[in-house]
Amino acid sequence: MAGTMHFQIEGLRANVENKEILKGFDLTIKNGEVHAIMGPNGTGKSTLASVLMGHPKYEVTAGAISLDGEDLLEMSVDERARAGLFLGMQYPSEIPGVTNSDFLRSAINARREEGNEISLMKFIRQLEAKMKELEMNPQFAHRYLNEGFSGGEKKRNEILQMLLLEPRLTILDEIDSGLDIDALRIVADGVNSMRGEDRSFLIITHYQRLLNYIKPDFVHVMMQGRIVRSGGPELAERLENEGYEWLKEELGIVDEVGQEA
Repeated sequence: MAGTMHFQIEGLRANVENKEILKGFDLTIKNGEVHAIMGPNGTGKSTLASVLMGHPKYEVTAGAISLDGEDLLEMSVDERARAGLFLGMQYPSEIPGVTNSDFLRSAINARREEGNEISLMKFIRQLEAKMKELEMNPQFAHRYLNEGFSGGEKKRNEILQMLLLEPRLTILDEIDSGLDIDALRIVADGVNSMRGEDRSFLIITHYQRLLNYIKPDFVHVMMQGRIVRSGGPELAERLENEGYEWLKEELGIVDEVGQEA
């Protein structure tokens, strides 16, 4: 599904349980770009990821999201996935009774035309190769999806899905939280191996350390439900060194209390 991708979020406002979390969020992502969103807890970063994928808990009250001119808000979750969106989750669900390999093969076939399903042999070859890349135990293919996986194993499994599905726009929601430095490097290598002119990334993170491994083209700071500052990788480095207080002072932002992330 190569081609020029244009992903645009304009004036997005969204509520959860009647509380407004996103308050006029704007962002444009073009083909091949890597954007990072940073910000203190409770500014709406994970809400943004959920809204983009169509989580029913979140109500969009204003604004627009488009992918190549198509209205994303009119699409169901599965239609968004088929259009090329993928969300690597901070807290992946455990699904007893469904093996990892069955889930992954079904996910690949759901994005293919009927009659063009991936053959079992080709799937197994791809799965084994990608699991080796991510230094995953081959036994994980036959275990129930995420059941009994450690936090780091679940995150690698999310990247495994990404590598097999080859989405056009990957949203990574704090994929680095809870990872030790070796797992972080492996996850980052997986992302970097996917970078190219026809794929884009939106990386939501608290920490500069992930951005040491995945160099973003653009860094955005999110506060009070919208982007308040954008720059290059040097912006992330300044936040790592100095925190967010200098920016809050510049913008006259009072600390947010009781906001949901």
